[in-house]
Amino acid sequence: MNIRVLITLSLLVGIGTVLHAVVPGFVFGVKPDMLLSMMFLGIFLFPKAKYVLLLALVSGIISALTTQAPGGQIANMIDKPVTAFVVLALFLLLQNKVKSNNINAPLLTFVGTLISGSIFATVVALIAGLGEGGFIALFVGAILPAAAVNTVIMVVVYPIVQSIMKRTKFATAFN
Repeated sequence: MNIRVLITLSLLVGIGTVLHAVVPGFVFGVKPDMLLSMMFLGIFLFPKAKYVLLLALVSGIISALTTQAPGGQIANMIDKPVTAFVVLALFLLLQNKVKSNNINAPLLTFVGTLISGSIFATVVALIAGLGEGGFIALFVGAILPAAAVNTVIMVVVYPIVQSIMKRTKFATAFN
């Protein structure tokens, strides 16, 4: 593993941690997961399984430490790795079909947030015994707003980061 890539990924996780920690819990203590947008950005910049695995595990641990939801620790440890590899697979699949990552990144961020949130809400609903109504409340109150916010973040941030990576020739050296 390359130290520059690891430092970049750790910076993304750090930014995502601050975003995740400052957002208040809305429904049953569940808050929109802004760490996801930074995890997805790391996946889009360095789409290799070893980096994705490390990023998913660290993101899961950090999210588990900063969650306010009952059962959220277990849910975060499950949803982050599953979501990360689904998003990686979709990213690699779409990269061959649609050449514009400025379209792929926001689209996959929205879909990935829905996947992550659905896994999270299912696990939390099972652990906390919320039932079907609890899942729907979590989906409407936290997952959909998080998907919208994460998509807007990616629309703004991804082209900027991609431009910086190209100017510094960082992206071509490690992808």
